[in-house]
Amino acid sequence: MKLRNLWLAMAFVFGICAAYAQNGSPKREFRGAWIQCVNGQFQGVPAEQIKKTLESQLDNLKGAGINAIIFQVRAEADALYKSPYEPWSRFLTGVQGKAPSPVWDPLQFMVEECHKRDMEIHAWINPYRAKTKGTTALSPLHPYNKHPEWFVEYAGQLYFDPGLPESRKYICKIVRDIVTRYDIDAIHMDDYFYPYPNAGEKFPDDLSFAAYGRGFTDRGDWRRDNVNVLIKEIHETVRAAKPWVKFGVSPFGIYRNKKSNPNGSNTNGLQNYDDLYADVLLWVNNGWVDYNIPQIYWEIGHPAADYETLIRWWAKNAAARPLYIGQDVVRTVTKPDLMNPNQSQIPAKYNLQRSLPAVQGSCQWYAAAVVENKGNYRDMLANKYHKYPALWPASPFMDDETPKKVRKLKPVWTADGYILFWTAPKAKHEMDEAKHYVVYRFLRKEKVNLDDPSHIVAITHNEFYKLPYEDGKTKYRYVVTALDRLHNESKPVSKKIKL
Repeated sequence: MKLRNLWLAMAFVFGICAAYAQNGSPKREFRGAWIQCVNGQFQGVPAEQIKKTLESQLDNLKGAGINAIIFQVRAEADALYKSPYEPWSRFLTGVQGKAPSPVWDPLQFMVEECHKRDMEIHAWINPYRAKTKGTTALSPLHPYNKHPEWFVEYAGQLYFDPGLPESRKYICKIVRDIVTRYDIDAIHMDDYFYPYPNAGEKFPDDLSFAAYGRGFTDRGDWRRDNVNVLIKEIHETVRAAKPWVKFGVSPFGIYRNKKSNPNGSNTNGLQNYDDLYADVLLWVNNGWVDYNIPQIYWEIGHPAADYETLIRWWAKNAAARPLYIGQDVVRTVTKPDLMNPNQSQIPAKYNLQRSLPAVQGSCQWYAAAVVENKGNYRDMLANKYHKYPALWPASPFMDDETPKKVRKLKPVWTADGYILFWTAPKAKHEMDEAKHYVVYRFLRKEKVNLDDPSHIVAITHNEFYKLPYEDGKTKYRYVVTALDRLHNESKPVSKKIKL
């Protein structure tokens, strides 16, 4: 077992290093964007208008090279999906518990629209928060009205008490329901674990500490263990429901400051470990999360939380699982480059990110800022940093078996043009099935190098690709591979074609 784990780790690192072509673009890279509901962008808006907005955003993001969408579906023990347990969200209809009319399911819609565009869809939930300050009335269906003893009030908001076993059991039930009923690619949690500290107010967990202290004498250690147990149980819940669905987190950007712990970063800000009771490194190192996206929203040169200091710290300390970086679009484009004040920090941040092999991509906060092309951010992605397509990072710790090769690859003249067809490979299990295909194109005498993403002409769920016909005299080699649900790539099959 130890040798196998060592082999997987070596293959993991080798795969990261080999994924970069000579042109500097990675063949595999997580390119995500968060679409939130708590800003009210959907609240009370007619369903057809929301759908058109989301479709337009997805088309725009796809054009910018984004390959994963993290969509907020549970902000305060509510739902932007048809939940049998929790009320419809006020962030959708304006009133908690009020169903959309006509009834539609935003999560199911996003699953279909993202997969149609060959993008991953991650369902983003907030585990503990049960009522935000803007919510004036809770629906009779809200869990607080059924089990008020599970909740505590803090800083004007309601939270599931993390110290209660009932809270963990209930949250896992919600996760199991989402994973079981929706064809999502991941469950995602952001930075809200224990709430951000409210000056002068103590978090009211005396009763749960007394009842479920489990022998802990230090309240902080007990709170961290409460979150640790939840993370571990959610991971196990997801695995048991669908072994190909990932579980990822997006913690606050500072784990610990050096002044609190010698292993901390040379920063001076709020801390995951000490203030939010989130021991992110424990989750990563124990394999309880399948990816990690720390929110490094500051600029290079920030006096208390320097971006360069933090990205290097995370790359050094959290590479046991795929590491992506949470990028703040607005701050990045409004802060000048320290070496060239005439330009923003986009080039410096991306050059730094891609210089660190442990960093396998990034996620944009927030999607609409990319769509609106703030500070030419979208243009920079589309024309430079995402100029070539990228496969998603693999997850060999979940599954490292590649699918079989595609079958019956052949070009066919049709009424719609010259089309390359193939047949899906045979599969014995769900994990082996091909879900996407990668189509590469090379000139006749060109060396076939599948590590170079500049040769990728399509990443598609279709079993065909329309060939760009020229004069019928130039010979190309087309290569097709299959990807399974966790993006393991099959051996190639090729065909020489005159176009």
